[in-house]
Amino acid sequence: MLAARAARGTPRRTAARHRAAQPGAAIRRARTRLPGGNGENPVALIRMPRERMIGSGIASSLVHEVGHQAAALLNLVDSLRPELQSRQSRGGPDKIAWQLWERWISEIVADFWAIARVGIASTIGLIAVVSLPRGFVFRITMDDPHPFPWVRVKLSCAMGDALFPDPQWGKLSRLWSSFYPTDTLDRARRDVLATLQRTSPEFVDLLAQHRPAALRGQSLPQVLAVHERTPERLRATWQVWQSEPSRMHVAKPTLVFAVIGQARSDGAISPQHESRLLGEMQSARVRGVRVRRRGRCAPLGLIS
Repeated sequence: MLAARAARGTPRRTAARHRAAQPGAAIRRARTRLPGGNGENPVALIRMPRERMIGSGIASSLVHEVGHQAAALLNLVDSLRPELQSRQSRGGPDKIAWQLWERWISEIVADFWAIARVGIASTIGLIAVVSLPRGFVFRITMDDPHPFPWVRVKLSCAMGDALFPDPQWGKLSRLWSSFYPTDTLDRARRDVLATLQRTSPEFVDLLAQHRPAALRGQSLPQVLAVHERTPERLRATWQVWQSEPSRMHVAKPTLVFAVIGQARSDGAISPQHESRLLGEMQSARVRGVRVRRRGRCAPLGLIS
C-alpha cells in the first residue's frame, strides 16, 4: 500500500474504485461492518462521481478518500484530538478556531494526505469541486465535518507550502482570495476568518510534526517521503517523460497524478491535454489489469 502501511505492519490492501452517478466522492473503509452486519468489508471501496473523473479532480477526490482509510488505520484523528483540545483550553479569542479545527480534523487529515501524495494537483482539484456561489463558500456551520470552502482552500495552500515550499502556493491562495473577497462579509464572519487564519500556521505545523504511535516516532511527511515529490522534482520528471514517455506508463499512479498536475499548474500543458493523458493512463492500466487477471474484473491499486 503505502510507506505508512509498512510502518504499522498492516497487511496489503487495495482500493476498488467505483464510478457512480451520485454526487460527491465517498469511501467505505476496510474493516468496517458490511450492510446487514455479516462480516467486515475486506477492502476499501471508493465511489467516484462521473464529474470528478476528469483532470485534477480524479487525483484530488480519489487520494483524499484514500486519506480517510489511512487515517483510520494509523489512528491519526484520535491521536490529534488531544493536541487540539489542549489548545482550546488556553481560552481567549482563538478558542473558536481550535474548536473548528477539531470539528474538521477528519477531512483536513485526508486533505493533508492528498497534498502529500499528489501535490498541487490536490488543491487545484479541490478548487474545481468547491468553486460554488458565494453564499455556499462562506457558509459556516458547526455541525458540518467539512471546513467551509473558503478556508478549506486557504488551508490547502498553507499545507502545500509547508510540505513543498514554492511560490506557487501563495499565488494560488491569492487567486482564490480574488475570486471570493472577504471585505463585504458581515463582522461576525470576518472575525471567524481572522482567527482561523491567525491560528493556521500553528495548526499546519502541528499536522506536519505530529508523530502518532502507529508511525513509531516518525511524522507523516517523513513516512510519505515528501522530499521525493517536491515541485522541482516533479518538473524534472515531466521533462524526462517528455523524451521517454514509456516511463510514465510504469510509474506509480500517484506520481503520475502529481507530475501531470504540476505540469498543468505550471501551464506546461492545457486542461484538455491533462484530461487526455489521464484518460489514456486509466484505460491502459485497466486493460493491463484485465489481461493479467484473464478477463476478470479486478480492484484497481490506486493507492501507491
